[in-house]
Amino acid sequence: MEQILHATLRCVTPPNEAQLEKMKAFLAEHYHCDSVELEIKQDPSVRGGFVLNAGNDEYDWSMRSRQERLNDQIKKARDEAIQMDKSGSLMSILKEAVEQFEDSATKNEVGFVDTVGDGIATISGLEHAMYGEVVVFENGTKGMVQDITEDGIGVILFDQEGTIGQGTKVSRTKRQAGMPVSDAFLGRVVDPLGNPIDGLGPIDAKEMRPVEEPAPSIIDRKPVTTPMETGILAIDSMFPIGRGQRELIIGDRQTGKTSIALDTILNQKGKRCICIYVSIAQKASTVANLVNTLKKNDAMDYTIVVTSTAADAASLQYIAPYSATSLAEYFMHQGKDVLVVYDDLSKHAVAYRTISLLLGRSPGREAYPGDVFYLHSRLLERSARLSNEKGGGSITALPIIETQDGDVSAYIPTNVISITDGQIFLESDLFFEGQRPAVNVGLSVSRVGGAAQTKAMKKASGSLRIDLAQYREMKEFTQFASDLDETTKKQLQHGRVLMELLKQPLNHPMSQADQVMALVVADANLLNDVDPELVKDEEMKLLAWLNEKHSEFASELNTTQVLDDNLKDRIIAAAKEYRGQK
Repeated sequence: MEQILHATLRCVTPPNEAQLEKMKAFLAEHYHCDSVELEIKQDPSVRGGFVLNAGNDEYDWSMRSRQERLNDQIKKARDEAIQMDKSGSLMSILKEAVEQFEDSATKNEVGFVDTVGDGIATISGLEHAMYGEVVVFENGTKGMVQDITEDGIGVILFDQEGTIGQGTKVSRTKRQAGMPVSDAFLGRVVDPLGNPIDGLGPIDAKEMRPVEEPAPSIIDRKPVTTPMETGILAIDSMFPIGRGQRELIIGDRQTGKTSIALDTILNQKGKRCICIYVSIAQKASTVANLVNTLKKNDAMDYTIVVTSTAADAASLQYIAPYSATSLAEYFMHQGKDVLVVYDDLSKHAVAYRTISLLLGRSPGREAYPGDVFYLHSRLLERSARLSNEKGGGSITALPIIETQDGDVSAYIPTNVISITDGQIFLESDLFFEGQRPAVNVGLSVSRVGGAAQTKAMKKASGSLRIDLAQYREMKEFTQFASDLDETTKKQLQHGRVLMELLKQPLNHPMSQADQVMALVVADANLLNDVDPELVKDEEMKLLAWLNEKHSEFASELNTTQVLDDNLKDRIIAAAKEYRGQK
């Protein structure tokens, strides 16, 4: 049976017979067909030359294409000249660009839109498109391949569909979705594609990193041993976080989850740690308030905010944490320590569910697709502490998950709990009782534990969890008792003092030296005679007095990071001296 190839030629001026025969011979040889039917369409937009479409391939020998490629070559030459600090005239840059310009036909694989809507386009024709590849629509809109079927591909759009409709032409780029990276991102607010949205001008980025990267192998990692101090006494003393760890912050809405992450960012000031805050489907006003808080505390100098608001498309909400992690990996591979806050992954899972259902994937438990576990595992596994051979950098992840009525056994919470190295559980009841941060000591845990604590903190906080557990048990046991013995009263009073000590105002992280001194004083029962309501005020005054009169304590703790018996006795003696003045 004779094989006939149907092709289309778009041009301004129709070719002559000799040119037509050459084109038909080329197509017949290239596509192994017996004959070629060539339809000629006059198209002024090509400006000159021709565009030949055969099947899913497009051969572009048009004046428009050559102008676009020459413009790109000039821009590339100019950027290289700026990057290498070359001093040269405009003419020399143009000359170099023209010399490097290759005037040849370009071959692209093209497809056409079948359906579009709700930020999803289904496309037929791009038979060799890869998962995660960026495709470009003829109006300039970009999308990412997210679904591949026998009939075509499903693409999530990064812009509103606008003028995209049925029949719109789509071209492959043959590259994965990427995030521009550079040191110039520090102090900026950007969207998940790396575009600045803070009104401070463009960002000079010299490199692109794929948004999806394999996690570092076990050989490339080293143990988590260096503390990532949050400045929050309740966490640093009982659930220490190490650089390279993934610690989940989980709780109901409005229980202070973002506040803990924000205080941790503020506490990294002067500690050679770069912070990245990822906002997923939050209100724009909420993100603006957070950025203002960072600016007031001079924290934007070492912080990057990546935001996809609730008004953005689900595709941008989906890609945001991956883009931020690519940015973090850029700094990690320079040997730097990075802290990434994902706020929050519950909304991220909802965005992925939305995309999956629109793409026609089968819904599973709670309508989430079957691969929703992989959604977060491949994200959080990229957080690690690299070995010295790889530069020794690290990414510490603080993912946030929102629960419904304290239910940690729901689908997404259990998924993320199983991926992370521990969780800080914030309880609504504690929050409404005024215990803030509302950390539930019983359900919270750090699987890295004391390995990520300094010797001073480990020694100072040794009996804290046991004392609090005994207090909770005693409180439950004696709540209906009217007559208590003296020992029980002292134990309850000591527990109340510890609970008050763990309260901390917003945006006031504590230095590790202050934390250690506060725990030493409390452990020595020097605050047990203070009214519980006045304990916090008394603690602040005592620490201020110790830092003023005995500054050597903080200096010694910061230098040696060890709490020996001699230093402990001196701190207790000084605290007794202060208490004696009252």
